[in-house]
Amino acid sequence: MSNATFTVVCYKSKTLANGEHPLMLRVCKDGKKSYRSLGISINPKHWSYSKGQPKASCPNREQIQKIILAKQAELQSRVLALNAEKRDYTATSLLRAKTEQFIIKTVGEFYLELIDEYTQTARCGNRLIYKGSYNSIRTFNKGKLDISFSQINEEWLTKYEKWLRSKGNKETTISLLFRTLRSVYNKAIQAKCARKSDYPFDNYKINKFSTKTEKRAIAKAEILKIQECHTPSGKQQYMELSRDLFMFSYLCGGINFTDIANLSSDNIVNGRIKYIRQKTHKPISLGLCEEALSIIAKYSNQTNGYLFPILDKAIYITAQQKQNRIHKILIKVNANLKLIAKDLGIDANMTTYVARHSFASVLKKSGTNIAIISEALGHSDLSTTQIYLDSFDNEQIDNAMKNLL
Repeated sequence: MSNATFTVVCYKSKTLANGEHPLMLRVCKDGKKSYRSLGISINPKHWSYSKGQPKASCPNREQIQKIILAKQAELQSRVLALNAEKRDYTATSLLRAKTEQFIIKTVGEFYLELIDEYTQTARCGNRLIYKGSYNSIRTFNKGKLDISFSQINEEWLTKYEKWLRSKGNKETTISLLFRTLRSVYNKAIQAKCARKSDYPFDNYKINKFSTKTEKRAIAKAEILKIQECHTPSGKQQYMELSRDLFMFSYLCGGINFTDIANLSSDNIVNGRIKYIRQKTHKPISLGLCEEALSIIAKYSNQTNGYLFPILDKAIYITAQQKQNRIHKILIKVNANLKLIAKDLGIDANMTTYVARHSFASVLKKSGTNIAIISEALGHSDLSTTQIYLDSFDNEQIDNAMKNLL
């Protein structure tokens, strides 16, 4: 499939009343030519027939050149779009096609612009998710993403799914990657970088992926073992802190590690912990039991501006710096929790998220109001637990949490 060429000609076979000739855009493709008027004319003495442009002496040379370049750019944009989508065209159909307000961007370019936007607006969680999706499809596509969105069709998605499964990805991971890709495609359509007519997710349904997470909760007896254990020294950095952070999460409504890291003394009000969940932006208010207050007191001599020695206001200033630091410490904490679980004979893939699951599970087994706990456990993602609890008053939640230990 050959590309079209564009040239501007002074149409001598037609002379206007003022003695000028019209300027025509000539498109050549596959040996055939087609003409389209530019809507302007020129005195033949001001036109260079050899160069196909107005002479330097032409009084309105700049204006004519501007019109010529704009029309050539418009047609070139159409050609790029058609080539990217592997659609054939003729010289005539190219000129007859309506001008679309369509921005030519590859999938890779659009992804990177989104990631940069999330970086600039300090939306670090979104940045991580979209960067992970970008890296995944880039690897699948052999290191290149210079493709158009129209090339991501049902066949492409099927191959991508098979590839992900061949790499051992779990169902929840595959679901997240496909939901993120679908989100990017929708954003590209809104930005007029992709066509709704090419959208593959109307037929390729991603709700087929199971998002049910594996059981992560441990029993109350095992929680007590962790609470009472003496952490081994010298084996790993942050060992005691890891145990304390796990217990604090469990005792404080399964608070997420990122939210823990960002807590300061301002979040402690009249014996309660009050904060806004970063993931859901929901306000949380929970009573602090003696054990949780004791954990806070243990680290009160730290002068980093937070409740726990994870972040430091003098060092980690930007949202990206904070996220990088939290991620680094979380890896160490989870590694330590696995060592603690092994030492205590607890058969579980221990992470800070186990504390969150266990908080909900222990309360459910203790007979706590089903409306508070069991409905939350029925969701595929336990991050909805806090949203549900928010509809109950403080007294109900505080009474339920007396069953934790």
